[in-house]
Amino acid sequence: MKVIREALSTPWQRTLYIMFFAQLMTGVGVSSIFPFLPLYVKELGASTRLSVELLAGLVYSAQAFTMMLASPIWGTLADRYGRKLMVERSMFGGAIILLLMAFVRSAEELVVLRAIQGLITGVIGAANALVASATPRERCGYAMGLLQVGLGTGIALGPMVGGALADAFSYSVVFYVTAALLLLAGVTVLVGVKEEFVPVEGLGDRSNHFLLKWRKIFSMPGVLMTYFMNFLGQLGRMMIVPIIPLFIETLITESDKLNTFTGLVAGVSSATTTLSAVYLGRLGDRVGHHRVLIASLLFTAFMYLPQSLVGDGWQLLVLYALVGVGLGGIIPSISALLARYTPPGEEGAVYGLDDSIRSGARSIAPMLGSGLAVWVGLRGTYVATACVFFFAALLAFWQLPKSESLSKF
Repeated sequence: MKVIREALSTPWQRTLYIMFFAQLMTGVGVSSIFPFLPLYVKELGASTRLSVELLAGLVYSAQAFTMMLASPIWGTLADRYGRKLMVERSMFGGAIILLLMAFVRSAEELVVLRAIQGLITGVIGAANALVASATPRERCGYAMGLLQVGLGTGIALGPMVGGALADAFSYSVVFYVTAALLLLAGVTVLVGVKEEFVPVEGLGDRSNHFLLKWRKIFSMPGVLMTYFMNFLGQLGRMMIVPIIPLFIETLITESDKLNTFTGLVAGVSSATTTLSAVYLGRLGDRVGHHRVLIASLLFTAFMYLPQSLVGDGWQLLVLYALVGVGLGGIIPSISALLARYTPPGEEGAVYGLDDSIRSGARSIAPMLGSGLAVWVGLRGTYVATACVFFFAALLAFWQLPKSESLSKF
């Protein structure tokens, strides 16, 4: 207990541990509905002539597209008015929108609410900005890794919780629980986090204008390529998501266990991501996040490649769990590099743009993965995914600055 009290007495650690809990609640809530959205779309049915398959794709892409547009604006506002305020906006706003999703009458209404969700939410970018602004730069790898642990643990538990609730009650109940968890996370941040926010620039300063601030960030050495690494990482990770249930269906014979096994695959991968994130984040603080990122990208590529050859469900489960180990190094490394390459005071804009780039990849990836599955088959899509990570590793090796010294801007 004494150790815990001493840790919480340090302001940046107190903020980090509270945000860890908030990310955990958010991860459980959001991931409890995410894998089952296509099934909810199918249950609702279409009120227009749009196919259920198209609407299932739009449920994912609409939210990612609108988040891509809104995140940089929210991020820049965070640097003006405070990062804690943006975290509260995303959590409380998300709670309201997700509660409304329980009452939709058609798949089209669900797509509209998902689009609004993208405009209002953006918890990951807001949380990263808040923690990065409070954490000493030399501890960013550890902090971002711990945030990933909270999120990853939630994402690992969420599909199992959501599946059990949907089977026992209905999909609507899952949305009630998700809204309640986001509300709990928002209240925890509101009460527990004390942000000593001081704007770096005055509100009337011309350099505060969105486009000028974004141009300044993009011009910093290493930032643009780090963003591109994040885009490729999210693209590779998400393009496989729509085909995983279809691929698992070809591997297991017991159809009544399809949803359970799909949730297990997603959960185990998230769990291994969680376990590796803190260790690899701390390792990056010691040996360099640049090195950890390249090694993690290569490892992830090598783990995707043999998935195209599996003949049984357990083989896919093991390889997908190993993919999670690689992802646990990619995610905190990119966040820590952004903190290293950029100056204090710009965290809201930096991680808002980061959220936007991730969302752009997520809006493209499901359609790209589905298209590749039609063109080269389900197994060929795994080969294409491995190629994306190989390409990202090569770019990181040749293009990212070898030095991670703090930005002098």
